[in-house]
Formats: sequence, C-alpha cells, structure tokens
Amino acid sequence: MVQLANVYPLTDFLRNAKARLKRLGKGGPLVLTVNGRGAAVLDSPASYQKLMEAQERVEAVEGIRRGLASAERREGRPAAEVLEKIRRKHRIPRRA
Repeated sequence: MVQLANVYPLTDFLRNAKARLKRLGKGGPLVLTVNGRGAAVLDSPASYQKLMEAQERVEAVEGIRRGLASAERREGRPAAEVLEKIRRKHRIPRRA
C-alpha cells in the first residue's frame, strides 16, 4: 500500500534522487507526481519480483480453474487421441 509520506513531485525526486532511492524497500513504493497527479511508481527490485511472482501464481490458478471448468463441460478430448495425433505428426513409433 502506498503511504502519503512516499508521494513526491518529480522535481523533488530528481533533486534528491539518492535519498529517495534509499527509502525503496524500507517504506514501500514511491509515487512520483507531475502537476499533482500520479505519474510513476518506483519500487525496489525485491518488491517488484515478489509482485511478479504473485501475479504468475494468480494467472496459473486462473488457468487451472478454466481448464477444470472446461473438463466439467466435457470440452476436452481423450489423452490417447491427442497422443496418437502427436505421434503421427512427429512420426514417433509406438512402443511395444
């Protein structure tokens, strides 16, 4: 969550970049404003990585949910049929 103490005009950030960057990771992301409106958000690499990993998990769970719903609606094909098609396409011999 963004704290009001971490909102800075862009000009202030540019004048005090080193000091402001030291706050990253300690007090949350920094919001930079231009003419009083949010223009950019700066975050630490570690926080950004955590955010991206959380997003990937959410997307994976959503994909699994869609797949399960599709299977419940019987929209899929039998695995044996799909595997046979792959074998034929790539000329993979059947195992004995």
